[in-house]
Amino acid sequence: MKTNKRTPLRSASKPGGFQKRPETPVDRGNPAPRGRGARNVRDEAPEVEEVVEAPKPRRRAALPATGRASRGNIARNGKAVVEAKPERLQKILAQAGVGSRREMEEWILAGKVTVNGVVATIGQSVVPTDKVKIGGRLINIRFTGSTRPPRVLMYHKPEGEIVSRDDPDGRPSVFAALPRMRGGRWINVGRLDFNTSGLLIFTTSGDLANKLMHPSSQLVREYAVRVLGELTLEAQQQLLHGVELEDGRANFGTLHDGGGEGANHWYRVTIFEGRNREVRRMFEAVGVTVSRLIRVRYGPFVLPPQLKRGMARELKEVEIKMLLRELENNAPAPRKGSEST
Repeated sequence: MKTNKRTPLRSASKPGGFQKRPETPVDRGNPAPRGRGARNVRDEAPEVEEVVEAPKPRRRAALPATGRASRGNIARNGKAVVEAKPERLQKILAQAGVGSRREMEEWILAGKVTVNGVVATIGQSVVPTDKVKIGGRLINIRFTGSTRPPRVLMYHKPEGEIVSRDDPDGRPSVFAALPRMRGGRWINVGRLDFNTSGLLIFTTSGDLANKLMHPSSQLVREYAVRVLGELTLEAQQQLLHGVELEDGRANFGTLHDGGGEGANHWYRVTIFEGRNREVRRMFEAVGVTVSRLIRVRYGPFVLPPQLKRGMARELKEVEIKMLLRELENNAPAPRKGSEST
């Protein structure tokens, strides 16, 4: 026997269920009710449809080429680049942080540098629109008129690191701990030997590095020195007035007693030069051995107490501009008279 099965979604026609709406006949001869917006097409003239031309899409005005390779006199923001005078190629590369001027001269002589596809020569001048490459890599050159200051970094060097990128013995390098960058490299301001810790300055500007290292700047270097044995008053006076070393006479600007117990004793000394292992050799010249050496100051830079060994802190742009103004406005400071405590 065949039975009709209802689906669960089909409701039965029972009171309270869904009902089919009754069809209401529509009299199409009567006018439509007010408010419906319907019109009698027999009483009105047919309307002529107007053909409206579609608006043409707007075309953006072509902007001048702004890439580094073909920027011309227009910067990336569309504004005109401030005209800069031609400058020596090795100076521009040093300002870009590629290396020191001496290194750049060696690279130019070796034929590693090209300007607009042509091998560069010593003494060649360049302008901002030139394309400078080293080993085929495009260099973002920076001119003196640029408003963007170079980057400057303070690093707390621990013992056991070498201030060099290449070491035949494979010892750890300070450069491995520095932030990586594109289009340049960090240049160290001076050096610290393998067993010396403390403040080490880096910058992306070879010109600034040379200015901070040059003897005419007379920037003070301050060290905390721990020695084994007793440093007599006579030895202190010798260190202040000068001792003879293999590479010439050397003396401390100041020498202060830092205290200590037992065989170890601390001193604070200042010096205005940066010869190789100069502080250690000066103490050895008066019969005292240095057991620990920490640089705590370099010119206007002071080692921050919160900067732990192996850590780096990059200066803010405001701090760098203040530093540059100080270097430009202040004449080289005369050497202070010797003093001791």
